[in-house]
Amino acid sequence: MKTWIAGGLVAGAALWGQPLGEKSYTRTVERLSVPGITPVGPYSPAVRVGPWLFISGQIALRPDGSVETSSLEKEVQQVLANLQAVLAAAHARPEQLVKVTIFLTDMAFFPLVNEHYGRLFPQGQYPARETVAVHALPKGARIEISGIAYLGE
Repeated sequence: MKTWIAGGLVAGAALWGQPLGEKSYTRTVERLSVPGITPVGPYSPAVRVGPWLFISGQIALRPDGSVETSSLEKEVQQVLANLQAVLAAAHARPEQLVKVTIFLTDMAFFPLVNEHYGRLFPQGQYPARETVAVHALPKGARIEISGIAYLGE
C-alpha cells in the first residue's frame, strides 16, 4: 500500500500527488493521563509524539469535575494550575512551551490573564502565543489554554 501526499514536500523528495513509497513516517504516540484532570470529552489531556507534547485546551476543571467560576482570577489560576499539572505529568516545565493559544469569552479579561500567565515564565522565556476571543467555551468556562511543548530528544 502506498501513501500519497496532498501537497508540499515530504522528506525532501515527494511532490504533489506522488507516492511516498512503503517507508513508515509514524512515531510512537503516547497519550498522557493526568491525576486530577478528567477530560470533559473523548480526548487526552496531552499527547506526546517524539520530543513534542501537544496539550489539549485546559479549562478551570477542579479534580471533582466542577469548574472554578467563583471569580475570574480564581478561574485563571485553576486553568494555569491545570496546564502546569499536564506539563508535570510529562516531566516538563513551562519554559518548554513553544506555542500557546488562549481562548477568552471576553477580551476584557486580557490584562488579568496576562498578569497571571506572565508569572509562569519568571525568566521571561515566553512561548509564541495568540489570544482569541470566542463566543463560548465548554462547561461555561471563560478561559481555555492549549499549548505545544518541546521536550527534547
